[in-house]
Amino acid sequence: MVDFAFSEEQDQLRDAVRRFLEAKSPSAEVRRLMESDEGYDPAVWSQMANELGLQSIHIPEEYGGQGFTWVELGIVLEEMGAALLCAPYFSTVVLAASAIMNGATPEQQAELLPGIASGETIAALAITEPNGKWDASGVELVASGTGDSVTLNGTKSYVIDGHIANVVIAVARTEGTSGTDGVGLYAVDGDAAGLTRTQLATLDQTRKQAKLEFENVPARALGAASNWEAVEKTLQHASVGISNEMVGGAQKVLDMSVEYAKVRVQFGRPIGSFQAIKHKCADMLLEVESAKSAAYYAAGTAAEDSDELPVIASLAKAYCSDAYFHASAENIQIHGGIGFTWEHDAHLYFKRAKSSEVLLGDATYHRERLATLIGI
Repeated sequence: MVDFAFSEEQDQLRDAVRRFLEAKSPSAEVRRLMESDEGYDPAVWSQMANELGLQSIHIPEEYGGQGFTWVELGIVLEEMGAALLCAPYFSTVVLAASAIMNGATPEQQAELLPGIASGETIAALAITEPNGKWDASGVELVASGTGDSVTLNGTKSYVIDGHIANVVIAVARTEGTSGTDGVGLYAVDGDAAGLTRTQLATLDQTRKQAKLEFENVPARALGAASNWEAVEKTLQHASVGISNEMVGGAQKVLDMSVEYAKVRVQFGRPIGSFQAIKHKCADMLLEVESAKSAAYYAAGTAAEDSDELPVIASLAKAYCSDAYFHASAENIQIHGGIGFTWEHDAHLYFKRAKSSEVLLGDATYHRERLATLIGI
């Protein structure tokens, strides 16, 4: 089904994105943006849209996008994961845009997607609540009213880039419903009356999160009021996206480990010549390459809108989460004392690996989903 050999055009896309990120997302810039409230550079965000068209990559052409697939989006995310790009890309392009494409009417897509494609709109998808659940049972935000006359009441938490979003796509349920019934998507203006946004203190400062409190906040339903299928497909797409991003980070820490093992000398010889370090690097290589295979296959599955998507998305998320976290931890061990210091970048990747592991559900959650889906 999936050809793992990228085309010449896809390789050119990767090279262009990599060169751009090498210039715009060096370690010093990542650290600067981590300390800022916004968490991104608006000028770089505009360049991403105007020079490379990254925000529009998988948005259909009729809505101002380039009409590429999840394979091309996966390439972009892999490079961003390697560079630890600080920007509202995952929240806007992977989460919010996908939710709109999966659940909104054609008229609503025509209204919301062009702004995302042009880089003018920063969007966020508000799914999880203080209970931390990623399934329909965790949705407690209440939607009252119908159509364009809806108000939302409740709290969303861990909303990526929720503090700066111009548009929030909130997952809520109509009053009196339970389970997957009555769960749908609602568009909310970021400055809407009754919406309180509070930035959260997080382990991974390269990816900002916020708590959103809704008190009679005006909203409008995207598509049907009961639209859990669109929410679920968005979560599957997002799992594919984060898997590709994670393999970019995993490859980066593997490269860091191998390079350090070549130049760090102990007892008169490079530490890479010692069997223990060789074995660590070999194990990391095996895991990273296997994770790439899972992520690339998942991207191809999403691109083809295959019936395998629910299974493959959870498989990729579970495996890539474990591979990235293990590789980032081993990277610190191989670097020894210096790897534990604030000055070294190893801890930035370790924290991103941990935050990515729990985002959209951890490996245990996805293995349980996988077992259910295949009937074990």
